[in-house]
Amino acid sequence: MASVLNVSAYLFTQIDDPATLRPALRERAVAARLKGTIILAEEGINLFLAGAAADVRGFLDDLRADERFAALTAKESWSAEQPFARMLVKHKREIIRMDRPTVRPGAGRAPAVAPETLRRWLDQGHDDAGREVVVLDTRNAFEVDYGTFEGALDWRIDRFTQFPAAAEEHGAQLAGKTVVSFCTGGIRCEKAAIHLRESGIDAYQLDGGILGYFAHAGAAHFRGDCFVFDGRESLTPALTPALTPALTPAPAAHGERCEQ
Repeated sequence: MASVLNVSAYLFTQIDDPATLRPALRERAVAARLKGTIILAEEGINLFLAGAAADVRGFLDDLRADERFAALTAKESWSAEQPFARMLVKHKREIIRMDRPTVRPGAGRAPAVAPETLRRWLDQGHDDAGREVVVLDTRNAFEVDYGTFEGALDWRIDRFTQFPAAAEEHGAQLAGKTVVSFCTGGIRCEKAAIHLRESGIDAYQLDGGILGYFAHAGAAHFRGDCFVFDGRESLTPALTPALTPALTPAPAAHGERCEQ
């Protein structure tokens, strides 16, 4: 029986004291018997947590009581076992590393496309203005190999910091088209869409990423499973752990990374 609630969430919001906040959040998470990873930076918060439903939701409610995190929303899935080995809270320069200081989602998001809208666009073969739609996978190559959208562009990057260079190299593929960038839970494609728009590309982010698409649009136009950075390894479009073995080993131990 799936009794462990897993949540992924992130929010770009100004945090002036991430180093001070880190031990306080860890203490609260441990007291709530949670495991997973929280990353804090001046630009915001990024987290994957798992535990009893009441404990996880209570922790998030307490977090939202801080006005900096009031807008935090979480994507939920379930597992029969705890997928994390421990509780980590880290202070980093970015909550998802891109090494592009001008890309600041907290100062203004790129336009987002709802999962239902993307499904309709893919059903009809164009956006509502009749333009060609390109779905762009911003994840690492080994993640893409678990599953992706039909016909998605995959630039075979090994880490997200390579995305800007790949965009410069392959930008001609995107010119004159409606580009929807996507990732696991939304954080990487949010930064990617901003970077692309700064380069003159008509780019949008998939709101909620693949996990949000699974929750609201199901499996339509997606082939395979979605890799996640925890002990479940990958999720099906039903948001349940996949039963198929890994195609390739993850490049870091489960629970050590927090990418969405």
